[in-house]
Amino acid sequence: MIPIRDNQETHALPVATYGIIGITTLVFLWQLTLGLDNEAVYYIFGFVPGKYTLGELARHFTLLNKLLSPVSYMFFHGGFWHFLGNMWFLYIFGDNVEAHFGTARFIGFYLVCGILSAVCHFLLNFQSPVPTIGASGAIAGVMGAYFILYPGSRILTVVPILIFPVFIHIPAFVFLGIWFLLQFINATGQGAGSNIAWWAHVGGFIAGVILLSMNKKVPSTGTNEKITRLTRKKRSPRLQVITPQSRDFGPDLYGVIELTSLEALAGTRKLVTIPWGFYKSFYRVTVPAGIKRGTRLRLKGMGKQLPGEETRGDLFLTVEIKNAI
Repeated sequence: MIPIRDNQETHALPVATYGIIGITTLVFLWQLTLGLDNEAVYYIFGFVPGKYTLGELARHFTLLNKLLSPVSYMFFHGGFWHFLGNMWFLYIFGDNVEAHFGTARFIGFYLVCGILSAVCHFLLNFQSPVPTIGASGAIAGVMGAYFILYPGSRILTVVPILIFPVFIHIPAFVFLGIWFLLQFINATGQGAGSNIAWWAHVGGFIAGVILLSMNKKVPSTGTNEKITRLTRKKRSPRLQVITPQSRDFGPDLYGVIELTSLEALAGTRKLVTIPWGFYKSFYRVTVPAGIKRGTRLRLKGMGKQLPGEETRGDLFLTVEIKNAI
């Protein structure tokens, strides 16, 4: 299952999430110049439990390196798909969790989740000489917080059926629940002997849930409100999933397309997908400048075809404007 996007709206750009993705990308590009098979990099910047417990290994690292490793390991990855998968999951789930915590506090939350993830891995592999790298533990913490904050959110997910990609909406508590269960099964089962730090994923997820509950006890400084005003979004998602409904059992269908105030004023183009069981297609919708809330856009021939009829009805999309000014 590959998540594409969720339907949980945010009203400001997730600058911390994008910043973390940007820094991690720069680190990965640097790794490419050194070679992804450079073990020295993994031992220096990765989290190695043996640095703290094995005397022969520990003597090769300074105290500063041992203190920084539980942080630096989050920004290094072992390959392109490792890097891409982590950054994509952070992109999908990070913005909403950042909206809850605020930009500055989210950065702290992310780093602490990563550190606690490393601690969990250490407690269960305290003599391991193998480096652990990757943002998975920290991102698992983000997913744990999302699981609690937005259980009813729906995740647009690609599920491959044979050779055909099928787009379906999965409730967040189901998607993330399955993900966590798989991590736990692998940590306790046959996957325990692999090179993946499954317990770090489990520990990060639980850390995110715990830190979320503790966040309520920390007083607000008002910084988040100031940043939100500066980073308010000017565009809605380019790809939108339309779930049309019929009225009076006729051939025409009705749905909603969401725009921001700027898009309504200036006009825009959207890509919409309409689920028809296992059949889904993408359609480009041109929104004219100056459109008003409640205006209907007509997609000819995109309605239902009633029994005995040769032609299909139309699909009408009602414009809904978010952040109206």
